[in-house]
Amino acid sequence: MPHGHHPSDERARLILPQLPLDDLLAELQSRLEAVRGTRDRAHALLEAVVSIGGELDLNTVLRRITEAASTLAEARYAALGVVSEEGERLAHFVTVGMTDEEIGRIGHWPHGHGILGLLIREPRPLRLKDLNGHPDAHGFPAGHPPMRAFLGMPVLVRGEVFGNLYLTEKAGGEPFGEEDEIVVAALATAAGVAIENARLYEETRWRERWLEAAAEVSTALLSGTDPDEAIALVVRRVRDVVGAGLAAIGLADDETGEIVIVAADGERAGALTGLRVPIDRAIGGGVYTSGTPLRLVDGQEPLRRTGFRLDLEVGPLLSVPLGQGASARGVLTVVNPPGGTPFSDSAQRLMEAFAAQAAVALELADRRRDAERLALLEDRDRIAKDLHDTVIQQLFATAMTLMSAIKMTERPDVAARVQRSVDDLDGTIRQIRSTIFALQATADGEESLRGRLHAVVDAAAERLGFAPTERLDGPMDTLVPEEIGEHLLAVVREALSNIARHARATEAAVVVEVGDVLRLRVEDDGVGISGTGRRSGLRNMRERARALGGSSTAGPRPEGGTVLRWSVPLDGGAGAE
Repeated sequence: MPHGHHPSDERARLILPQLPLDDLLAELQSRLEAVRGTRDRAHALLEAVVSIGGELDLNTVLRRITEAASTLAEARYAALGVVSEEGERLAHFVTVGMTDEEIGRIGHWPHGHGILGLLIREPRPLRLKDLNGHPDAHGFPAGHPPMRAFLGMPVLVRGEVFGNLYLTEKAGGEPFGEEDEIVVAALATAAGVAIENARLYEETRWRERWLEAAAEVSTALLSGTDPDEAIALVVRRVRDVVGAGLAAIGLADDETGEIVIVAADGERAGALTGLRVPIDRAIGGGVYTSGTPLRLVDGQEPLRRTGFRLDLEVGPLLSVPLGQGASARGVLTVVNPPGGTPFSDSAQRLMEAFAAQAAVALELADRRRDAERLALLEDRDRIAKDLHDTVIQQLFATAMTLMSAIKMTERPDVAARVQRSVDDLDGTIRQIRSTIFALQATADGEESLRGRLHAVVDAAAERLGFAPTERLDGPMDTLVPEEIGEHLLAVVREALSNIARHARATEAAVVVEVGDVLRLRVEDDGVGISGTGRRSGLRNMRERARALGGSSTAGPRPEGGTVLRWSVPLDGGAGAE
């Protein structure tokens, strides 16, 4: 053994790695940095979990999750796609890393095809060095920034897929590694808990707002608020509770086969109110006929199919029926703009509750109108009976007494004055009887023959320059057939028009008496009928009377002016004069 060479030195040289000291130091430094990086990532992950766990607004939670994933995985672009409830496409998309200009160039967010669709169908982690080389890749739309490295991670809420995290373009151009996948998976687990908490909080807030709105609507209904105001209140509160851009109530008009928008609130509400759409073409037509709610992520195409050109962009849509079965009245619909948040199951349940309240409001309104109409009819009937049984009888007794007084007087002037008083009493009795018939007519007086005749006479006042007197005797609304009523209105209209054009009158009277024969007398104090000129109006009146088996004459009256007499039988006989 050479001098100075100890065996233990030889063993040390065999045990120590055969590496230069600088290499050993570099390796140690690398491992220290890895440990430090792992520690920093764990710290960042903890901060992210605390951040998203402390927020209760769902939209804010989704954005913070996306931002945290981008930071933890050092990804330039990150997105969180919320899967629709049927689990076939993306219903909502939150993105980080793109500028507004880039978003504008893309035009719309993805619907869940290609690689994104693969993650929806197979919700498990997916790492790709170059997503463009994957067989399911569909490429990018025009204006989309280039992307290669990809990491996808499902987000589960109560064991169900809520959505997916999508990360692309790792810093330095490197592919995403196993550690990236582990840390993003941990974030996704925490995200599921945060999302569930936010959803529960959001549903609780909805329920509170719904209870407040329901109480407000119920109070309005019970306090006798006008039905139109109550329906408008329902629309406003529905829009507020579900956070919709537009809400509307459409009532079905079965006579015309249309749905009429009676109330709307929100953007373009004014353009919708009063709109009439055939039931078979309306978006809510199927909802009304089937009683089944309709929920769409994009309602623009169904709107186009209605054939109505409305300046209205429709995105997510939810429509529920007002009432069920035979009691269905219409539909309650809410709409969000394109790209807006789709309506959830909770929103649909709240909408159905509000729709039930709206149906109750309409039913109460109908019952209230019926009660008011009944009360009005009862009052009118009571007044009519009082007039007939008391006032007319007293006037008739007074007239009989005066008639007896005429026979007792020998002075012609006194007899003439008493006779005029008797005639006045007779006229008053006829006017009261006309009033009695009017009171006993249908509640919808504006649609009755008597009401329409009043309207014709009132309308002539402006052309005449004075209001004609009017007396209508007999059960006009019950005895006069519709066809004869139409002819009567036309004759009165023509007669008053002739007076306005030719008579230069200061007074005019319209008298209608209804019995077995309908008799009309229209007279004025004008210049009388000219011997020249066209008489097509009088000829038309005669032809109308002749067609109904009656007669029509016109001539001077003793006091000056003209009198028109027009009469037709009402019982099919020939009793007209």
